[in-house]
Amino acid sequence: MREVAPGDVVFSFAGTVIAAIGTATSHAQEAPKPAEFGLTGAYWENIGWRVNVSFVELRSRIRPSDYMDVLAPLLQRLYAPLRPDGVGMQGVYLTYLTDAFAAALVDLLGAEARSVVMGFRVTETDPPQSSVIQLQWEDHLIAQIKSDNKITETEKETVVMARRGQGLFKQRVMELERACRITGVTKEEHLRASHCKPWRDSSNQERLDGENGLLLTPTMDHLFDQGFIGFEGNGDLLISPVAHMDSLARMGLSRGEKFNVGNFSLGQRNYLEYHREEVLLRSKFLAQKV
Repeated sequence: MREVAPGDVVFSFAGTVIAAIGTATSHAQEAPKPAEFGLTGAYWENIGWRVNVSFVELRSRIRPSDYMDVLAPLLQRLYAPLRPDGVGMQGVYLTYLTDAFAAALVDLLGAEARSVVMGFRVTETDPPQSSVIQLQWEDHLIAQIKSDNKITETEKETVVMARRGQGLFKQRVMELERACRITGVTKEEHLRASHCKPWRDSSNQERLDGENGLLLTPTMDHLFDQGFIGFEGNGDLLISPVAHMDSLARMGLSRGEKFNVGNFSLGQRNYLEYHREEVLLRSKFLAQKV
């Protein structure tokens, strides 16, 4: 899911047929399982990944199993969506398709599918990747904290303030950090304490752990929180392949330049590993099976 980028084509395979084709309009974003799923996917984790996709239901649908003489030779060896006989792979929910396989599907689906693939353009009016859903989710978590009778009012306020990178959490981060890791800004009022393991994923103890934080300016905090940048344990800056490079260049970051922000503590390295694995966006035809 985290390899999806705006503009990627998604084929919907359900009930043995490809019934819809769409285009992704966002990167992956952490989100709770929708309540309307009910018992569907009961074995799924409560927190997962969401990608916004604009789907078009096809009038001309195909059953891939009817065309395996064309499609079977094009199946990738790993994580193929279909078996050679055309039966769907039950263990595969979303997978990458090679250009050749995707092009063959589009040819089989016809003009309607080609118009979807060729006509889509991502614009700057597309909704932000995570703003509304993540804010609603975090508001829900804050409400749970405030209603928890097992912790004191002072503790509740401290944990909630940590979400904004302030209060006790920021004090503890500043015992380890002196400046923004990227820009070098040292003025405290221009710095935020950014969680390496996101506040929404952390326990209350982790939310207040100074080693779960870095000092960053607001712009760099945004890039880090949304997974557009990250850090290796040795201090090397990582830039996601799905980041908008013109925007990053205007912020002073370039993908081709080597940039090291210095050493981290052992605790910070552990939390940064979580960020690399669960937050940093990775990276193009995709197939969805429901």
